[in-house]
Amino acid sequence: MSEASKFSADSKKELYEELNTCLYGLLDGESDEIANMANAAALLYQYLPDINWAGFYRYQSGELVLGPFQGRPACIRIPMGKGVCGTAAEKGEIQIVEDVRQFSGHISCDSSSRSEIVLPIHQNNHLTGVLDIDSPEKSRFDRIDAEGLKEFVRRFVQNTKSS
Repeated sequence: MSEASKFSADSKKELYEELNTCLYGLLDGESDEIANMANAAALLYQYLPDINWAGFYRYQSGELVLGPFQGRPACIRIPMGKGVCGTAAEKGEIQIVEDVRQFSGHISCDSSSRSEIVLPIHQNNHLTGVLDIDSPEKSRFDRIDAEGLKEFVRRFVQNTKSS
């Protein structure tokens, strides 16, 4: 049984409350986007069970460009509207994919990934990037993850200056 499936709704919410408190402590007094992305990705990778990739893609010149991450090497550039990341960026909506092999147009950077959650990042009503988290487990992410990570992104944006 996976760690993710052992969480009750309450304990998973508590995990995100603790994670978001830790993020606040890491980012306090630092506004550099790259430094904050690096620490945020490391925090997610260490904190969240059953994930194999956590990181950022930055929106630059009409496409997503790889930013700081933890995990295996990743695709460097993703066109808008392509894959889960490009879809989240283009639609401006959180994408939760239970099985990436069933997602039309999925871009496979790591063949061991089975599920994915991607959150668009906006600063001053402008897209600045996406937060991408992958798991080797099918159906790893749910609405509780989406809500916890939405708060994570909100705190990240609140403490970071976009370049």
